[in-house]
Amino acid sequence: MAIAKKKDRPGGIPEASGAELLNYYRKMLLLRRFEEKAGQMYGMGLIGGFCHLYIGQEAVATGIQSALGPGDAVITGYRCHAHMLLAGSDPKAIMAELTGRAGGVSKGKGGSMHMFNRAGNFYGGHGIVGAQVALGAGLAFAHWYRGNDRVSVSYFGDGASNQGQVFESFNMAALWKLPAIFVIENNQYAMGTSQQRSTAVRDLYRRGEAFGLEGLQVDGMDVVAVKATADEAVAHCRAGQGPIVLEVLTYRYRGHSMSDPAKYRSKEEVARVRAERDPIERVRDRLIEAKHSDDEALKEIDKELKGIINDAAEFAQSSPEPEASELYTDVYVA
Repeated sequence: MAIAKKKDRPGGIPEASGAELLNYYRKMLLLRRFEEKAGQMYGMGLIGGFCHLYIGQEAVATGIQSALGPGDAVITGYRCHAHMLLAGSDPKAIMAELTGRAGGVSKGKGGSMHMFNRAGNFYGGHGIVGAQVALGAGLAFAHWYRGNDRVSVSYFGDGASNQGQVFESFNMAALWKLPAIFVIENNQYAMGTSQQRSTAVRDLYRRGEAFGLEGLQVDGMDVVAVKATADEAVAHCRAGQGPIVLEVLTYRYRGHSMSDPAKYRSKEEVARVRAERDPIERVRDRLIEAKHSDDEALKEIDKELKGIINDAAEFAQSSPEPEASELYTDVYVA
């Protein structure tokens, strides 16, 4: 039986070229600026319903998506804007979806929680806690059945890791040795409940041990470490060694959703993580220290990305509302 383990890399911080670091920096900063604008628009009443922001967790999806190849499937829960962007979706279409406009990726019907990008092999955006894990196992089954070397990545949180269907999915994936990577985005809080108060065994990478699943744990605030560990998980699955659990230790700066005042933790705690472990600042520091870039060039990248996001916000507000005739379109398939 495979034994779960933490990722204690003997060489310290994994290596990354200047081009790779710039690529990670650009992607993570795009996610940050998009989410900040989404939060601003929600506060202005331009976005209705639920809205769960990814601010602070950018290194997780960026590192893992960078390890995937064409045809690999991705599925997640309701905190899905970042995954949509990384799947290649136009920021304009995503922002328009948040505002419920016809120009949105789901024609304004999915909103913040239910978005898909079939061309980018992103299968949602799911509002039911933990439901995407069983669906992700199904996507892995499809790859296994077709005999290709593709993998399926299912993202879910530390709170969802306590759901029963997660363990049922682990069992099925282990039984058939499916190419499934189960990514636990451990941001320390299940809605408003600290993991310390809700979970008996806090090393979530060990959750699959009863089914013989290997597990890995990595610092989710270090995009380079996430990418290196994701490479290992992907290679494990492509080699036909079955599913694997990957716990990524991360942190969200905002509340669970925009309606969450986050009174269950102190402002000092959030400020400390921002100051000491921010994933974007860590890459920025590495770029400058290694002389791969400088402050002026990085400011230009930020300016460019802010322009892209501002254009997306303008498009979202100017895009028309869906026609009433669209209400039942795409609901049923004949």
